[in-house]
Amino acid sequence: MEHTAIVWFRNDLRLHDNEAITEAVQKAQHIVPVYVFDERVFNGTTSFGFKKTDKFRAKFIIESVAKLRENLKKLGCDLVIRVGKPEVEVYKLAAEAKSSWVFCNRERTTEEVKVQDSLEKSLWKIGQEMRYVRGKMLFYTADLPFPVSQVPDTFTSFRKEIENTVKVRVPYAAPEKLLPLNDSINRGELPSIHDFGHEYVSLSHIENSKFQGGEDQALKQLDYYLFEQKLLGKYKETRNEMLGWDFSSKLSAWLAVGCISPKTVYYKIKEYEAKVEKNDSTYWLVFELMWRDFFRLMGKKYGDKIFLHSGMNGNHKPYKSNDKLFKMWATGETGIPLIDANMRQLISTGFMSNRGRQNVASFLVNDLKLNWVQGAEYFESLLIDYDPCSNYCNWNYIAGVGNDPREDRYFNIISQSKRYDAEGVYIKYWLPELKNLPTTFLHQPDLMSLNDQAAYNVFLGKTYPQAVFSSKHWSK
Repeated sequence: MEHTAIVWFRNDLRLHDNEAITEAVQKAQHIVPVYVFDERVFNGTTSFGFKKTDKFRAKFIIESVAKLRENLKKLGCDLVIRVGKPEVEVYKLAAEAKSSWVFCNRERTTEEVKVQDSLEKSLWKIGQEMRYVRGKMLFYTADLPFPVSQVPDTFTSFRKEIENTVKVRVPYAAPEKLLPLNDSINRGELPSIHDFGHEYVSLSHIENSKFQGGEDQALKQLDYYLFEQKLLGKYKETRNEMLGWDFSSKLSAWLAVGCISPKTVYYKIKEYEAKVEKNDSTYWLVFELMWRDFFRLMGKKYGDKIFLHSGMNGNHKPYKSNDKLFKMWATGETGIPLIDANMRQLISTGFMSNRGRQNVASFLVNDLKLNWVQGAEYFESLLIDYDPCSNYCNWNYIAGVGNDPREDRYFNIISQSKRYDAEGVYIKYWLPELKNLPTTFLHQPDLMSLNDQAAYNVFLGKTYPQAVFSSKHWSK
């Protein structure tokens, strides 16, 4: 008897190192790949009313799904595309195809778990089985020296226990050929960002043009960063920069939707170390992959706590609600150049450097005293590389509600601005209205007298906002 298996693609939009399709091919003769654009994710809103998936990530995912369909066609198959609720659409497809199993990548956060649990219950009713696989982590939980419930609460302890004792498994090869889909199965149309109520994405900034979704582009970027430009060897020195494309690997967006696997990145780093050089920088990118694993394990260990204001440690920190202040932060109109430049980059491209994210988060929580959850949801909406566990756990840390041994994650914004953008190149790119300012005033425009403002044609409160805090705020 010939078996059919559904392969439900989620945040694993690739053919290489994809355990779901690898196991499905071993079990069944006929494979029916499917991707469902969840209407709640692409049309829904967060608790604070932000779009759950804004245009940058929507565009990136659509491109990734298009490339997945293209690559499946090269193998002789195709991708079934649906828009709706995955637990409904995948069930209908399974019933239509009379499959025996649905293979998918297991997710760990609440909304995704509810979907997979609902689908599994429906499949039981028609005698079909869900087969879960793992594909988002560098390490397998089964290989860890502790159960998830006992994962160390600090990253340093976690890292020390695993980095020299747990081996990274070898990536799976992509399938070489698949049988064609039954002609009776409707393939479905690929939606556009307009179908989700978004406008055209401008390509005026380098991030907009370089962040193109899809497995091919992910592998191309990995090769570019490691072997073509040999940028990995100086990653530790450049990772705190904020402007440009080459200061970091930029792999986070492709990792977030699974266009590339952490294991693939890891083994390419090892190849780079063997062929080019091995140093602190090459280690540091593996270090970052371990952080991703750690946050995912924290999400699994603490569940919904990572999304609550009291966070992982249950610390109910006071905060104020001020829509006007939040809007100034969100739109880059605080009058603090480093904050405004980063937030304008975010709303223009869907991306922001790690250094920038820490600064704007600290400013929202520690200076403006606003609710960190609102900031985290705003990031969830806009970030092209949004990952639930990484996003919310990082905000937990900044807000002082995570398991960070350092309770004070406060960033002095002026000091950070002078240290990481000393000449103001980043600020002037995103805030061209300040292009005439010398560095004397660029980081602290409020220090200008009226004569200074006239001399440099920058008028506070008119051509650039008055600062929500004077410079004295950071010299206490």
